[in-house]
Amino acid sequence: MAPLQAAIVILLQLMLHQAAGREVLLPLGTLYRVAGFPLSLPCAVTGYEGARTQDFEWFLYREDANGRQMGIVSTRDQGFPYAPYQGRVRSGEVRVERDSGDKARLVVQRLRPEDQGKYECYTPTTDTTYQGNYSASVVVKVIPDTLQISYTRALTGQPLPEGAGLTLTCSAGVQSKEHTHLSIMFGKRGGDSGGGEGGDVSTLREIIALDRVLGVTPGSSQAYRKRYEDGEITLEKRNGAAGVDTYVVRMRAVKPEDSGSYFCEAAQWILDPNGSWQRIAQRTLEIGNLTVQRLSESMTVTSTPSGRVSLQAGSPLTLTCQVSGLPGGGTSGLLVQWLKRGSLPGDAVAAGAGGVEVEVARMGPDGVVSWGDDLSRGTGGALEMVTEGSYALRLFSARPSDSGVYRCAVSVYAGRKNPAPSAPATFSQRSEGVSVNLKTKEVLVSAVAQLPRGPLLKRGSTVTLLCNVTVTTTGPAQVQVLWLRRPIPEPLITKGDPADAAALLPAGPPSAVATLTYEGMAQLFTNGSEVSVDRVSAVTYRLRVHAASLEDQGLYVCRAEVWGQDPHGGWYNTQAKDESPAVTVYLYARAADLLLIPLIIGVSSALFVGIVIISTITCCFMNRLARQRPVK
Repeated sequence: MAPLQAAIVILLQLMLHQAAGREVLLPLGTLYRVAGFPLSLPCAVTGYEGARTQDFEWFLYREDANGRQMGIVSTRDQGFPYAPYQGRVRSGEVRVERDSGDKARLVVQRLRPEDQGKYECYTPTTDTTYQGNYSASVVVKVIPDTLQISYTRALTGQPLPEGAGLTLTCSAGVQSKEHTHLSIMFGKRGGDSGGGEGGDVSTLREIIALDRVLGVTPGSSQAYRKRYEDGEITLEKRNGAAGVDTYVVRMRAVKPEDSGSYFCEAAQWILDPNGSWQRIAQRTLEIGNLTVQRLSESMTVTSTPSGRVSLQAGSPLTLTCQVSGLPGGGTSGLLVQWLKRGSLPGDAVAAGAGGVEVEVARMGPDGVVSWGDDLSRGTGGALEMVTEGSYALRLFSARPSDSGVYRCAVSVYAGRKNPAPSAPATFSQRSEGVSVNLKTKEVLVSAVAQLPRGPLLKRGSTVTLLCNVTVTTTGPAQVQVLWLRRPIPEPLITKGDPADAAALLPAGPPSAVATLTYEGMAQLFTNGSEVSVDRVSAVTYRLRVHAASLEDQGLYVCRAEVWGQDPHGGWYNTQAKDESPAVTVYLYARAADLLLIPLIIGVSSALFVGIVIISTITCCFMNRLARQRPVK
């Protein structure tokens, strides 16, 4: 049954095909096209017999020729064109382009006013019987070209630094009696590798457009879409006079890949009777070439003074960071940092050796200044913008610890005035190092720790240690004393001879016990022990450990640091220090503790003897009782 049904369906299709006959199709009219621009009329034939490739002939009935028929072009007869079209057909300005065997289109490359009229598409018969229609016609109106396009400012070709803003303007308008729409597109050719000479069509990039219904659409590339979504590329329409409006594109921060040849394209659109939009006119205006100079090529960071700076401790220090080659307009954020490496005077500082590079201060893109590890600098210094691109680090009273190699580091966030904290910088650069050497007056210091003579130190007693400090210098000076404790080496404790403990210091770091600052403030670092520190005389400092326990015995040293006073009255660490030889603190057991030993041993022995006697008596009694039982 299935083959029979298929045959019936095919037969019905053939019958319907025979009944319908040949049909020639053209777009619905009237069509409006612009003089000087192309005309494309598609023509299709269906319901025919014979070969799959059909011939097409085009005629025109001009309005100014009293309806007289004129042959334009034919697919089968080269001599078909009438005289007005022979030269245009030979040059290819007027031609037929095939879409398939039964579809072809008439193409007029440049319409002329005299091309207005009724166009007829005729297909010579290949059928066995004459049935259906063999031609179709459509009216084409040729309207004047009123599309205008211009620019107010062209690109000069001067290099633009990376991160600078770019503005492109284009004015366009159309004055037509017919209802037409206008679209604007800004694009770029070439320059993807960073050059600014423009390129071929294969590297054409659409940047942003205003379509025929006033909708803004970014370019098709992912990069331009993201920049549009982030607000980095905008398009604005400004109404103008006489129907000519101005269109402004702003790029917040250009990138190296933005180099190239820029153009503006205006297109006129009309809605055909079949409901499709057709572009009937288009003009392209070259705006100019753009070369984007990378920040790595344009930006420079320098610091002044350069080379080496020597000054007395307490003097003011000013270092200036100069940044040039940045994009103008204030559209980019800057992070300015002053970094320092080392704090050793002399050649070590000049060479940049000694210590890890640390941040002294920074000024963020939002203008907020923060200081590094030394927060006290916030009241004794400043980081400020002197002029555009000039940033000064000021230390009102430089200290010896401020010695080192200073560098200014600048990070640029192109096109981002206030970047997110985690946002990467577009480019960063550092200045050459400036060696700063703080000269201090000569300071000599020596420290000696001692344990005053007295009875043997026992657990629970108060341990008193003295530190005698001698300072030789000119001008005011204060001493800061730090007490440190190291454990007594285990072999010496086992032998019970702590006298030589100071000669065998353990390799581990000492633990801080207490500090008496140069300001007279005590800082305690004990693990539960009662400790006090004070100044007994001008050169003597005392440490007392109350109710000393086994944890408090050890090797004690005192470390003295000298602080000087600058001309402004501020105190600074002169870096002069000395550590005393170790003093051994060994705690003996108290007499009461020693009496407990025989008491504990006696009680233990008595308990043991009693248990043995009781066990023996109990055992003998049970054995005798067992022998006395009668045998049953």
